Amino acid sequence: MELGAGVRGLNVKSTTPCLTPSTHIKARNLYSSRAYSYASFRAHRIPICKASIKENCISAESVSKVNRMSAADYSMDVELSSLTALCPLDGRYWGKVKDLAPYMSEFGLIKFRVLVEIKWLLKLSQIPEIPEVPRFSAEAETYLQNLSDQFNLDDALEVKKIERVTNHDVKAVEYFLKQRCQSHPEISKVLEFFHFACTSEDINNLAHALMLKEALNKVILPVMDKLITAICNMATANASIPMLSRTHGQPASPTTLGKEMAIFAYRLSRERKELSQTEILGKFAGAVGNYNAHLVAYPDVNWPQIAEEFVTSLGISFNPYVTQIEPHDYMARLFNSIIQFNNILVDFDRDVWGYISLGHFKQITKAGEIGSSTMPHKVNPIDFENSEGNCGIANGGLSHLSTKLPISRWQRDLTDSTVLRNMGVGLGHSLLAYKSALQGIAKLQVNEASLIADLDHSWEVLAEPIQTVMRRYGVPEPYEKLKELTRGRAVTRESIREFIERLDIPVEAKSHLLTLTPHTYVGAAVELAKNLDTVTSLVNGAIVL
Repeated sequence: MELGAGVRGLNVKSTTPCLTPSTHIKARNLYSSRAYSYASFRAHRIPICKASIKENCISAESVSKVNRMSAADYSMDVELSSLTALCPLDGRYWGKVKDLAPYMSEFGLIKFRVLVEIKWLLKLSQIPEIPEVPRFSAEAETYLQNLSDQFNLDDALEVKKIERVTNHDVKAVEYFLKQRCQSHPEISKVLEFFHFACTSEDINNLAHALMLKEALNKVILPVMDKLITAICNMATANASIPMLSRTHGQPASPTTLGKEMAIFAYRLSRERKELSQTEILGKFAGAVGNYNAHLVAYPDVNWPQIAEEFVTSLGISFNPYVTQIEPHDYMARLFNSIIQFNNILVDFDRDVWGYISLGHFKQITKAGEIGSSTMPHKVNPIDFENSEGNCGIANGGLSHLSTKLPISRWQRDLTDSTVLRNMGVGLGHSLLAYKSALQGIAKLQVNEASLIADLDHSWEVLAEPIQTVMRRYGVPEPYEKLKELTRGRAVTRESIREFIERLDIPVEAKSHLLTLTPHTYVGAAVELAKNLDTVTSLVNGAIVL
């Protein structure tokens, strides 16, 4: 179940290298250290236009400055690697989060900007009221589409070189496309319709929407589903295994291990549903959301309708009422759903951590692994601790995104721009948390002996059903009588049976109470756990927008 409809023309592979935001590096050094094939990025490279740039595209002086730049301008004093990366997502944990890189990196942002710019030019060519951009031939459309589909690391580095001259990242994309199309006999005639009537945020908001949609659909939601499935499997496999409950840390009415796992699977399923139903919005209404420039240039075009058609063609829902920016309310809702999913996972991590501490779970060990540097016997629940910690880091960043992004001074300020570049951080730590929890679950073995021993030492939990049956048959002060029997005293099977035998209740009721043990007093826990698959499938069965 995906978030939003698919985007046509996207061809971003999960192994695509990315550029770390604001980091200039030698591409070969970066990706050789990441086990990426740099050559794979060159495999589908489209021909680079060597023709000179006309003055109406970029000034001759600007072109000269760009051409003089060498690879050395992108080097660092220290090669970026797992040992020198400032962020652990780009270092220690890279192998677990790299699937997000094609979407949430600087490379991903540039690639989606290129896609939006090209799609807009193609859309303009389809509007009869704009004769200056005639319908492109099939060959020209393919040429433009290939610029997007085959966009690679070399292309992104070229855009970054142009940006060093323009000092404007979106304008650099426009100039890049003009360079690539300068030699094409058909497209070269309409170069100035790249970025036509657009403000930068028209391009950026759709690029960010596509980044989020693709990252969620291709990476985050599938791992969420794996996690929910793993917990569902724990629930059904252990549906009938009785376990002592603890409320306030004290022994309470028994449950089953499976039913306790089912609770988390159900809660996570509901949040996953909320996330998948979040409507991703986009705008394309110009400088302040009123189509001002559009209408001056072409007053007879229904620009709001054109904008809606264009945005929805990308698989994004249209927001008709905007300022210069799409207000980001959907992002706040989306990030809050992830935050709540992560909160539930923290609850799961802590509970499983506690069950391991009680001995209810054993952990499968791997030869050569060290649990403690000084205590050889230890097998620490590090995966659940790692998951909990990364959920916390993720939620800190996502919380700021969800509270800050919907707030912008008047028609636009730039505070959202730098904040949006950190979306990948919150998603990256979330992804790491999910994978850590999955790794921890895979190591768990139920220790039934521990669960049995716990119940055998807790006969006092039968005080609840006994006093409830006493109430049914009118025995006076049932609660008080059981309180006197159990509070502060050691309660055994024998003392419980002796108490039941003295009760003035019907024989059938007494016989039933005498059959109860802490192991069998689990209510409907078994059925609740076994019915989980049906319940969670209904929760996740909603149609996705």
